[in-house]
Amino acid sequence: MDIMTDKNQPDIEHLPHERTVNLFGYLILGIAVALSVFQIWQGISSTISATYFRPIHLCWVLILIFLHYPLITNRKSSFYLAGRVIDLALCGLIVFAAYRMSIFDYNDINHLFYGLQLPDMIAGCSLLLLLMEGCRRTVGWVMVLIAVLFLSYSAFGDLLPSGFAIKSYSLQELIQFQIFSANGVFGSALGIAATTVFIFVLFGAFLEVTGAGKFFIDLAFSIAGKYRGGPAKAAVLASAGLGSISGSAIANTVTTGSITIPMMKKLGYKPEQAAGIEAAASTGGQIMPPIMGAGAFVMAQFTGVPYSEIMLASIAPAILYFFCTLLYVHLMACKLDLKAVSRTEAVISVMKDGAHHLIPLALITTLLMMAYSPLLVGVAGCAAILVTAALRKHSRIGLKKFIEGMKNGALMALPISAACGAAGIIVGVVGQTGIGLQFTQFVMDFSGGYMLIALGLISLVALVLGMGLPVTAAYIVLAVMAVPMLSDFGLPLLTAHLIVFWLSQTSNVTPPIALAAFAGAGVANANPMKSSVEAFKLAGGLFIIPIMMAYTDLVNSDAGVVDLTFSIIQTLTIIMAIAVAIEGYLLRPLTGVERLLAFFTIPLIMLNPFGVGFLGIVIMLGLILVQWRGQAQTS
Repeated sequence: MDIMTDKNQPDIEHLPHERTVNLFGYLILGIAVALSVFQIWQGISSTISATYFRPIHLCWVLILIFLHYPLITNRKSSFYLAGRVIDLALCGLIVFAAYRMSIFDYNDINHLFYGLQLPDMIAGCSLLLLLMEGCRRTVGWVMVLIAVLFLSYSAFGDLLPSGFAIKSYSLQELIQFQIFSANGVFGSALGIAATTVFIFVLFGAFLEVTGAGKFFIDLAFSIAGKYRGGPAKAAVLASAGLGSISGSAIANTVTTGSITIPMMKKLGYKPEQAAGIEAAASTGGQIMPPIMGAGAFVMAQFTGVPYSEIMLASIAPAILYFFCTLLYVHLMACKLDLKAVSRTEAVISVMKDGAHHLIPLALITTLLMMAYSPLLVGVAGCAAILVTAALRKHSRIGLKKFIEGMKNGALMALPISAACGAAGIIVGVVGQTGIGLQFTQFVMDFSGGYMLIALGLISLVALVLGMGLPVTAAYIVLAVMAVPMLSDFGLPLLTAHLIVFWLSQTSNVTPPIALAAFAGAGVANANPMKSSVEAFKLAGGLFIIPIMMAYTDLVNSDAGVVDLTFSIIQTLTIIMAIAVAIEGYLLRPLTGVERLLAFFTIPLIMLNPFGVGFLGIVIMLGLILVQWRGQAQTS
């Protein structure tokens, strides 16, 4: 039958596009599921060596990127089909590059003496350019521009003034170093993204499809919902749990925020406050054990410190961060005179329906603490989710949901792998040119030898980097540049990395480009800039706690119980002092003198002049006592 005469058929003008979209949809589904299967198989068997596995992973990821993120996104455009043809051609070029790398003999050093063969040179150049395009499509232009800037420094560094000049490298040397070695694109950053990070992203995808994510939100509301400002406190608790698993503060803000933000607004929080609370809480999920997003796995690779030790060192700072956020939420609720929610579901009822979802989290935490390989732990966690979900009828998933989880896990990992591949370029240039030493010397000279000033400079660099880079990529770039400088101040390696890791999170909540806060503002229908100001205030722990890491024994594994306890008390006091000084409220509104005293305790404890910093704790305790007695007299 002629489709031109059939009124039930769609318009002929849009039919080819619809068929193309459906065809690519099935193609993406098949390739994404196949990638997840391949990653699990490699995680269990470790059959393919890292030298060949990482290029295979990256090429597979780039193919998915060019299929899932089309060159022409507007399906109604007359150039849409042409764009899809270009995408397929680029995929063919990736396959060619993958083939050349799969047959490349890394043990033969002739290429170091005589150069690469022409097909290998073409494959290397193509892959480098395609990685840049993949980054542009997934994480934006900033990552690409930074990578190009570093490559340009390698290629034309001899043209710079003597203080910054280096030996320039030819295109042949750049491709050999960046593509046909384990020092550039296929270095440790991509290695972690291709193994551990991918598996834990898949773990998060399975949590979502089995309903575990909803269970954690319901549990948080049942615990905190009945208290003053309950929905906001529940949002903080839920985001603390889910943010650690999701690996993205922005994604967590949108997903949990779609539930928590409307409830906060209904309770009486301003839209900007609701957006800021969710953004600050979701950002905190990235520093919350056991998973801590993706950066902690990279940290374990960089430092050589067991992941279990990193996790243990991060527990106290993470709890302090969420105490900071919860304190602001509580003070806001008191100032706004918000009441508690009249009815919430009982904890026992929520646990009865979903307690089995806690088993996978308990399993991976235990295995990580027992120093098992994070990769195998992730595989075991994925299996545990499916097994425990099958124990209950309402959480049991069929083949369709299983395939959906496999697909979502692969697609969620695309920006991470692309960003880590590009970050590998930067790490490689730093190692190849020695620019990291020059950066260290510059910051040391500018800071005058004062660590607090150096930390402020690193915070600014982290903020600028974070405006355009994913958190993990920002941490990698900042780590190779700033950690050596912090080590020169006498800080332990793990402490230096944790400081950089925390500061790399700040761009999510810091104006003028607070990515997570802007996402929350979209959900809350709020002013983005005002939302980012609220988020910045609520996430103050991201700036205070790294400073306390540097000046106290907060994350020092060699510290005794007494020293660690005193460090926690110091940090806790500073957090409380900042919160009550900014909000002007503790147990009741603060007087002008009380507010000045709260501000005074901050530098007193942090700088500890003449060894009398403990007086700040005494002042804060006195302030609490005065407030308590004043409240008792008025009531």
